[in-house]
Amino acid sequence: MRLERIAIVGAGAWGTALALAAHRAGRAVTLYGRDVGDIVAAGENRAYLPGIALPPDLAITDRLADVIGADAILIATPTQTVRGVAASLAGISDDTPIVLCAKGLERGTELRPTEVLEQALPPAAPAVLSGPSFAIDVARGLPTAVTIAAAEPKLAMALCQALGSTSFRPYAETDMIGVEVGGAFKNVLAIAVGIVAGRALGASAAAALTARGFAELRRIGAALGARPDTLMGLSGLGDLVLTCASPQSRNFSYGLALGRGEAPAHVLVEGATTAAVARALAARLGVDMPITAQVAAVVEGETDIDGAMAALMSRPLKHETE
Repeated sequence: MRLERIAIVGAGAWGTALALAAHRAGRAVTLYGRDVGDIVAAGENRAYLPGIALPPDLAITDRLADVIGADAILIATPTQTVRGVAASLAGISDDTPIVLCAKGLERGTELRPTEVLEQALPPAAPAVLSGPSFAIDVARGLPTAVTIAAAEPKLAMALCQALGSTSFRPYAETDMIGVEVGGAFKNVLAIAVGIVAGRALGASAAAALTARGFAELRRIGAALGARPDTLMGLSGLGDLVLTCASPQSRNFSYGLALGRGEAPAHVLVEGATTAAVARALAARLGVDMPITAQVAAVVEGETDIDGAMAALMSRPLKHETE
């Protein structure tokens, strides 16, 4: 299976970075966005990736018709828009690979992006791309490794071959649940670690919160059917470490601002959107996720940071593996 024509839907930072990665891999690339006039005129995405020149042969369009017919389509829009974007691609050929590049859960349904795709666009062949990767690093061609998962091993490997280059290394996987669980829940946990940093609670607290958060991620992953080794890989532990350790992460910086008592600068933060959904999903499945629950309570204005900290630190003592 050769995938030569790659289309990316979503001309934000991540979509533009993925377009550059696909171009470096030698593919014919089309980048779609609703308002791309400035990108075309400037030869760069000044709003999201200023200073990163786009190759002249990278096609940029505001016509969805230019996307239909690609060998594979990457959806690099926020999770809450996936259903609408998928519905707009109704003209694709059967079994066209659609790669979900968002990290989160849909409000109201608690569905993962690939599950949303299966409902909204049944002819598609779902796949998911996730892992420890900042858009600016990928755009600059800095070494990055990610996971691409699809139900069919041959499709996962074909997508890796289509996007892989000397600076962008995808690993093939078949556990789509595990890859999506890691991506969704690590964003919520990164907000918690950001709050700890903003409150200057110390590196010890940040490390403890990261480790206990990872325990929560493993528990919800097990309940949903994810493989443990997937959660230990790039899209689980790897992405959690990256997101919880750098202000480059929108989720971490969102929590950092909350911890400092400031208004968060980022309007679009997947972890803030996912927190309440993740809490509801955990409750429905009977999975104990106290950190996730307290992040949701803070984000939703149900408690303040002091109350959340007190609730976590006063929980009954137990064995670590429980």
